[in-house]
Amino acid sequence: MKPRLQPTFPRHQRVAIDLGSRVRLARERRRMPAAEMAERAGTSRMTIYKIEHGDLSVRFGTLVRVLGVLGLVDDLATVARDDELGRRIQDEALPRPRRSVR
Repeated sequence: MKPRLQPTFPRHQRVAIDLGSRVRLARERRRMPAAEMAERAGTSRMTIYKIEHGDLSVRFGTLVRVLGVLGLVDDLATVARDDELGRRIQDEALPRPRRSVR
């Protein structure tokens, strides 16, 4: 029995495809064949293909290893660094000073 996949929102799929395209461009700029990338990352060529085409079934750890091979793993530190929405929600939950009644 195949595991049931969660539906993906179209916007999320586009983001994954864009990320995959950027990974592929980075690999090509380094003149690295997909087979070499797969060997260095400890995965298969098919997995590299899936990453580069925005397949969301690839494990996060594999993506991190691929980014490491490209020298781009430090870029992950910028993901969600400035969480504006989360900060606003957090600020709303802070206790407000009470006004004194005269």
